[in-house]
Amino acid sequence: MLKHIITVTALSLSLMNTNVIAQTFKADATKSSIAWLGKKVAGQHEGNVKLISGSLTLSGDVIKAGNFEADMTSITCKDLEGEWNEKLVGHLKSDDFFASAKFPKATLVIKEGKKDASGVYQIKGDLTIKGITKPISFPSTIKNDGKTLTSTSTIVIDRAQYDIRYGSQSFFDNLGDKTIENDFTLTVTLVATK
Repeated sequence: MLKHIITVTALSLSLMNTNVIAQTFKADATKSSIAWLGKKVAGQHEGNVKLISGSLTLSGDVIKAGNFEADMTSITCKDLEGEWNEKLVGHLKSDDFFASAKFPKATLVIKEGKKDASGVYQIKGDLTIKGITKPISFPSTIKNDGKTLTSTSTIVIDRAQYDIRYGSQSFFDNLGDKTIENDFTLTVTLVATK
């Protein structure tokens, strides 16, 4: 009988030790950043988009949930100046690309994220751009000291999935050197606190 009680007690303690409490971190929009890079046959352009808000919930080494909003009216370009900068940014905000006036926010809802053998998180979620939602997955490095979480993610997005047609060979033929690659890359640096 005593042996049975000791076994049950040991099992209970073991289960208690594996029950990790989930922690939710809220993004600091002033310290976080979203950088974009788009490529075309004749070159490339890059810039930024502002993060509005976000949160990430972890339980141990597992991401349980996350929600993020980006301000699509805040698109900037870093590599052009003056009139050319204004033209490109205006074009990116137009209906040819992100239709920022109609769809001022892009959202990412994280469903899960697990750390692989190399220590990198493999994250899965749903990305919404221009009112169109598609599943997405990407790698992320995350450091968590219990109070502050910092992460860097590289997210490759196929714009054709979100009906962004301009200069895309998925929709138009014979574009030649006016072709713009479907894939564009976001480098997201997140700083979040409890």
